[in-house]
Amino acid sequence: MGFVLPVLFALFAALSNALATVLQRRAALTVPQSGGFRFGLVLDLLRRPLWIAGILAVIAAGVGQAVALATGALALVQPLFVLELPLALLIASLVTRTRLPGALWLAVAGVVAGLGIALAAASPEGNRTHVPLDRWVLALAACAVAVALLAVAGLRRPPGRMRAGCLGAATAVCYALTAALMKSAMHVLDEGGIGAFLTTWETYAFAASGICALLLLEHAMQGGPLVASQPALTLGDASVSVALGVLLYEEHVRAQWWLLPQLLGLALICAGVLALARAAAPDDAG
Repeated sequence: MGFVLPVLFALFAALSNALATVLQRRAALTVPQSGGFRFGLVLDLLRRPLWIAGILAVIAAGVGQAVALATGALALVQPLFVLELPLALLIASLVTRTRLPGALWLAVAGVVAGLGIALAAASPEGNRTHVPLDRWVLALAACAVAVALLAVAGLRRPPGRMRAGCLGAATAVCYALTAALMKSAMHVLDEGGIGAFLTTWETYAFAASGICALLLLEHAMQGGPLVASQPALTLGDASVSVALGVLLYEEHVRAQWWLLPQLLGLALICAGVLALARAAAPDDAG
Protein backbone atom coordinates (compact mmCIF):
# COMPACT_ATOMS: atom_id res chain seq x y z
CA MET A 1 0.00 0.00 0.00
CA GLY A 2 2.97 2.30 0.54
CA PHE A 3 3.57 2.24 -3.22
CA VAL A 4 -0.04 2.25 -4.44
CA LEU A 5 -1.29 5.35 -2.58
CA PRO A 6 1.27 7.86 -3.91
CA VAL A 7 0.93 6.44 -7.43
CA LEU A 8 -2.87 6.78 -7.40
CA PHE A 9 -2.78 10.36 -6.14
CA ALA A 10 0.02 11.25 -8.57
CA LEU A 11 -2.06 9.89 -11.47
CA PHE A 12 -5.05 11.93 -10.29
CA ALA A 13 -2.83 15.02 -10.15
CA ALA A 14 -1.44 14.31 -13.64
CA LEU A 15 -4.99 14.00 -15.02
CA SER A 16 -6.04 17.27 -13.35
CA ASN A 17 -2.95 19.04 -14.66
CA ALA A 18 -3.64 17.70 -18.16
CA LEU A 19 -7.14 19.17 -18.03
CA ALA A 20 -5.68 22.45 -16.75
CA THR A 21 -3.16 22.51 -19.62
CA VAL A 22 -5.90 22.16 -22.23
CA LEU A 23 -8.05 24.87 -20.64
CA GLN A 24 -5.19 27.29 -19.96
CA ARG A 25 -3.70 26.82 -23.42
CA ARG A 26 -7.01 27.70 -25.07
CA ALA A 27 -7.40 30.72 -22.78
CA ALA A 28 -3.82 31.94 -23.27
CA LEU A 29 -4.28 32.10 -27.04
CA THR A 30 -7.24 34.50 -26.63
CA VAL A 31 -5.29 37.32 -24.97
CA PRO A 32 -2.81 39.72 -26.60
CA GLN A 33 0.68 38.29 -26.91
CA SER A 34 3.33 40.00 -24.79
CA GLY A 35 6.82 40.74 -26.00
CA GLY A 36 8.33 40.40 -22.55
CA PHE A 37 7.48 39.25 -19.05
CA ARG A 38 4.39 41.04 -17.73
CA PHE A 39 2.26 40.39 -14.67
CA GLY A 40 -0.73 41.94 -16.46
CA LEU A 41 -1.04 38.75 -18.48
CA VAL A 42 -2.66 37.07 -15.47
CA LEU A 43 -5.12 39.97 -15.11
CA ASP A 44 -6.14 39.48 -18.74
CA LEU A 45 -6.54 35.75 -18.18
CA LEU A 46 -8.68 36.28 -15.07
CA ARG A 47 -11.41 37.55 -17.40
CA ARG A 48 -11.45 34.21 -19.24
CA PRO A 49 -13.76 31.56 -17.67
CA LEU A 50 -11.70 28.81 -19.32
CA TRP A 51 -8.60 30.01 -17.48
CA ILE A 52 -10.48 30.11 -14.16
CA ALA A 53 -11.60 26.52 -14.77
CA GLY A 54 -7.98 25.64 -15.51
CA ILE A 55 -6.88 27.16 -12.20
CA LEU A 56 -9.48 25.08 -10.34
CA ALA A 57 -8.03 22.00 -12.04
CA VAL A 58 -4.54 23.12 -10.96
CA ILE A 59 -5.75 23.39 -7.36
CA ALA A 60 -7.19 19.88 -7.51
CA ALA A 61 -3.89 18.66 -8.96
CA GLY A 62 -2.01 20.40 -6.15
CA VAL A 63 -4.03 18.57 -3.50
CA GLY A 64 -3.41 15.23 -5.20
CA GLN A 65 0.27 15.99 -5.60
CA ALA A 66 0.60 17.03 -1.95
CA VAL A 67 -0.86 13.75 -0.74
CA ALA A 68 1.31 11.78 -3.17
CA LEU A 69 4.47 13.57 -2.02
CA ALA A 70 3.56 13.12 1.65
CA THR A 71 3.31 9.36 1.19
CA GLY A 72 5.87 8.59 -1.52
CA ALA A 73 9.33 9.40 -2.85
CA LEU A 74 9.84 12.54 -4.93
CA ALA A 75 11.70 10.42 -7.51
CA LEU A 76 8.60 8.21 -7.82
CA VAL A 77 5.84 10.81 -7.81
CA GLN A 78 7.15 13.51 -10.13
CA PRO A 79 8.13 11.30 -13.10
CA LEU A 80 4.51 10.14 -13.25
CA PHE A 81 3.63 13.65 -14.40
CA VAL A 82 5.17 12.70 -17.76
CA LEU A 83 1.70 11.28 -18.40
CA GLU A 84 0.27 14.82 -18.48
CA LEU A 85 1.05 15.27 -22.18
CA PRO A 86 -0.67 12.13 -23.50
CA LEU A 87 -3.58 12.77 -21.13
CA ALA A 88 -3.81 16.39 -22.33
CA LEU A 89 -3.93 15.22 -25.94
CA LEU A 90 -6.65 12.72 -25.18
CA ILE A 91 -8.69 15.39 -23.36
CA ALA A 92 -8.14 17.87 -26.20
CA SER A 93 -9.32 15.29 -28.73
CA LEU A 94 -12.51 14.82 -26.70
CA VAL A 95 -13.05 18.59 -26.41
CA THR A 96 -12.58 19.14 -30.15
CA ARG A 97 -14.33 15.88 -31.05
CA THR A 98 -11.43 14.68 -33.19
CA ARG A 99 -9.92 11.21 -33.33
CA LEU A 100 -6.27 10.59 -32.64
CA PRO A 101 -4.51 8.78 -35.51
CA GLY A 102 -2.87 5.42 -34.95
CA ALA A 103 0.63 6.94 -34.86
CA LEU A 104 -0.30 9.06 -31.85
CA TRP A 105 -1.79 6.10 -30.02
CA LEU A 106 1.53 4.38 -30.62
CA ALA A 107 3.33 7.40 -29.14
CA VAL A 108 1.04 7.31 -26.11
CA ALA A 109 1.82 3.61 -25.67
CA GLY A 110 5.53 4.42 -25.94
CA VAL A 111 5.34 7.02 -23.16
CA VAL A 112 3.37 4.72 -20.85
CA ALA A 113 5.61 1.73 -21.53
CA GLY A 114 8.79 3.80 -21.20
CA LEU A 115 7.64 5.27 -17.89
CA GLY A 116 6.76 1.82 -16.56
CA ILE A 117 10.11 0.35 -17.61
CA ALA A 118 12.12 3.27 -16.22
CA LEU A 119 10.35 3.36 -12.85
CA ALA A 120 10.40 -0.42 -12.46
CA ALA A 121 14.14 -0.49 -13.20
CA ALA A 122 14.97 2.53 -11.02
CA SER A 123 12.69 1.38 -8.15
CA PRO A 124 12.97 4.75 -6.34
CA GLU A 125 12.58 4.48 -2.59
CA GLY A 126 13.12 6.50 0.54
CA ASN A 127 10.91 8.97 2.35
CA ARG A 128 13.21 11.18 4.41
CA THR A 129 11.24 13.77 6.35
CA HIS A 130 13.90 16.33 7.30
CA VAL A 131 16.36 18.07 4.96
CA PRO A 132 19.28 20.02 6.48
CA LEU A 133 19.17 23.77 5.82
CA ASP A 134 22.57 23.78 4.11
CA ARG A 135 21.23 21.40 1.45
CA TRP A 136 18.23 23.63 0.90
CA VAL A 137 20.45 26.68 0.48
CA LEU A 138 22.48 24.99 -2.26
CA ALA A 139 19.39 23.60 -4.01
CA LEU A 140 17.53 26.91 -3.88
CA ALA A 141 20.52 28.84 -5.19
CA ALA A 142 21.15 26.39 -8.04
CA CYS A 143 17.48 26.36 -9.09
CA ALA A 144 17.19 30.16 -8.87
CA VAL A 145 20.22 30.63 -11.10
CA ALA A 146 18.97 28.06 -13.61
CA VAL A 147 15.49 29.64 -13.77
CA ALA A 148 16.91 33.15 -14.15
CA LEU A 149 19.30 32.16 -16.94
CA LEU A 150 16.66 30.18 -18.84
CA ALA A 151 14.00 32.89 -18.45
CA VAL A 152 16.31 35.67 -19.58
CA ALA A 153 17.54 33.61 -22.53
CA GLY A 154 13.97 32.87 -23.55
CA LEU A 155 12.60 36.40 -23.19
CA ARG A 156 15.45 37.80 -25.27
CA ARG A 157 14.40 35.60 -28.18
CA PRO A 158 11.53 36.41 -30.55
CA PRO A 159 8.44 34.17 -30.36
CA GLY A 160 9.38 30.72 -31.62
CA ARG A 161 10.84 27.39 -30.61
CA MET A 162 13.88 28.70 -28.74
CA ARG A 163 11.82 31.10 -26.65
CA ALA A 164 9.19 28.47 -25.81
CA GLY A 165 11.83 25.83 -25.07
CA CYS A 166 13.79 28.05 -22.67
CA LEU A 167 10.66 29.22 -20.84
CA GLY A 168 9.36 25.65 -20.71
CA ALA A 169 12.64 24.49 -19.16
CA ALA A 170 12.55 27.34 -16.61
CA THR A 171 8.98 26.33 -15.71
CA ALA A 172 10.14 22.73 -15.26
CA VAL A 173 12.80 23.73 -12.72
CA CYS A 174 10.19 25.75 -10.79
CA TYR A 175 7.76 22.83 -10.83
CA ALA A 176 10.40 20.42 -9.53
CA LEU A 177 11.50 22.82 -6.80
CA THR A 178 7.87 23.46 -5.82
CA ALA A 179 7.33 19.71 -5.45
CA ALA A 180 10.46 19.31 -3.31
CA LEU A 181 9.42 22.17 -1.01
CA MET A 182 5.83 20.92 -0.88
CA LYS A 183 7.04 17.49 0.23
CA SER A 184 8.92 19.04 3.15
CA ALA A 185 5.96 21.25 4.10
CA MET A 186 3.59 18.28 4.05
CA HIS A 187 5.82 16.39 6.47
CA VAL A 188 5.75 19.44 8.77
CA LEU A 189 1.94 19.42 8.55
CA ASP A 190 1.83 15.72 9.37
CA GLU A 191 4.13 16.02 12.37
CA GLY A 192 3.25 19.44 13.79
CA GLY A 193 -0.25 20.22 12.58
CA ILE A 194 -1.64 23.27 10.81
CA GLY A 195 0.14 25.71 13.14
CA ALA A 196 3.55 24.34 12.27
CA PHE A 197 2.59 24.21 8.58
CA LEU A 198 1.66 27.91 8.56
CA THR A 199 4.87 28.95 10.32
CA THR A 200 7.48 26.92 8.43
CA TRP A 201 9.40 28.68 5.66
CA GLU A 202 8.92 25.78 3.22
CA THR A 203 5.17 26.52 2.99
CA TYR A 204 5.74 30.05 1.73
CA ALA A 205 8.68 29.01 -0.39
CA PHE A 206 6.68 26.41 -2.32
CA ALA A 207 3.83 28.92 -2.75
CA ALA A 208 6.24 31.50 -4.18
CA SER A 209 7.88 28.91 -6.43
CA GLY A 210 4.45 27.74 -7.61
CA ILE A 211 3.40 31.29 -8.52
CA CYS A 212 6.66 31.75 -10.42
CA ALA A 213 6.01 28.50 -12.28
CA LEU A 214 2.49 29.65 -13.19
CA LEU A 215 3.74 32.96 -14.62
CA LEU A 216 6.49 31.24 -16.59
CA LEU A 217 4.08 28.62 -17.90
CA GLU A 218 1.68 31.23 -19.32
CA HIS A 219 4.57 32.98 -21.10
CA ALA A 220 5.92 29.66 -22.38
CA MET A 221 2.49 28.84 -23.83
CA GLN A 222 2.43 32.17 -25.62
CA GLY A 223 6.09 32.09 -26.55
CA GLY A 224 6.00 29.41 -29.24
CA PRO A 225 4.80 25.97 -30.28
CA LEU A 226 4.11 23.17 -27.82
CA VAL A 227 6.61 21.00 -29.69
CA ALA A 228 9.28 23.18 -28.08
CA SER A 229 7.84 24.03 -24.65
CA GLN A 230 6.10 20.79 -23.69
CA PRO A 231 9.05 18.35 -24.00
CA ALA A 232 11.27 20.78 -22.06
CA LEU A 233 8.58 21.11 -19.39
CA THR A 234 7.64 17.43 -19.17
CA LEU A 235 11.10 15.88 -19.29
CA GLY A 236 12.74 18.70 -17.35
CA ASP A 237 10.34 18.41 -14.43
CA ALA A 238 10.90 14.65 -14.14
CA SER A 239 14.71 14.92 -14.45
CA VAL A 240 15.17 17.78 -11.98
CA SER A 241 12.75 16.14 -9.53
CA VAL A 242 14.72 12.89 -9.52
CA ALA A 243 17.93 14.87 -8.94
CA LEU A 244 16.37 16.81 -6.05
CA GLY A 245 14.96 13.61 -4.58
CA VAL A 246 18.39 12.01 -4.53
CA LEU A 247 20.33 15.09 -3.38
CA LEU A 248 17.88 16.50 -0.83
CA TYR A 249 15.91 13.51 0.45
CA GLU A 250 18.60 10.86 -0.07
CA GLU A 251 16.21 8.75 -2.14
CA HIS A 252 17.74 5.72 -3.80
CA VAL A 253 17.48 4.53 -7.40
CA ARG A 254 19.05 1.33 -8.64
CA ALA A 255 22.30 1.61 -10.59
CA GLN A 256 24.77 -0.78 -12.29
CA TRP A 257 23.08 -2.90 -14.98
CA TRP A 258 19.69 -1.46 -14.01
CA LEU A 259 20.78 1.68 -15.87
CA LEU A 260 20.26 -0.11 -19.20
CA PRO A 261 16.48 -0.59 -18.87
CA GLN A 262 16.27 2.88 -17.35
CA LEU A 263 17.91 4.34 -20.47
CA LEU A 264 15.61 2.25 -22.66
CA GLY A 265 12.58 3.58 -20.82
CA LEU A 266 13.91 7.14 -21.06
CA ALA A 267 14.43 6.75 -24.81
CA LEU A 268 10.85 5.53 -25.25
CA ILE A 269 9.54 8.44 -23.17
CA CYS A 270 11.54 11.03 -25.14
CA ALA A 271 10.47 9.62 -28.50
CA GLY A 272 6.83 9.47 -27.43
CA VAL A 273 6.79 12.95 -25.88
CA LEU A 274 8.39 14.51 -28.97
CA ALA A 275 5.89 12.78 -31.27
CA LEU A 276 2.96 13.86 -29.10
CA ALA A 277 4.22 17.45 -28.79
CA ARG A 278 4.48 17.76 -32.56
CA ALA A 279 0.84 16.80 -32.83
CA ALA A 280 -0.38 18.78 -29.84
CA ALA A 281 -0.89 22.05 -31.73
CA PRO A 282 -0.38 21.67 -35.49
CA ASP A 283 -1.64 25.20 -36.06
CA ASP A 284 1.11 26.76 -33.88
CA ALA A 285 3.66 28.92 -35.57
CA GLY A 286 7.36 28.99 -34.83
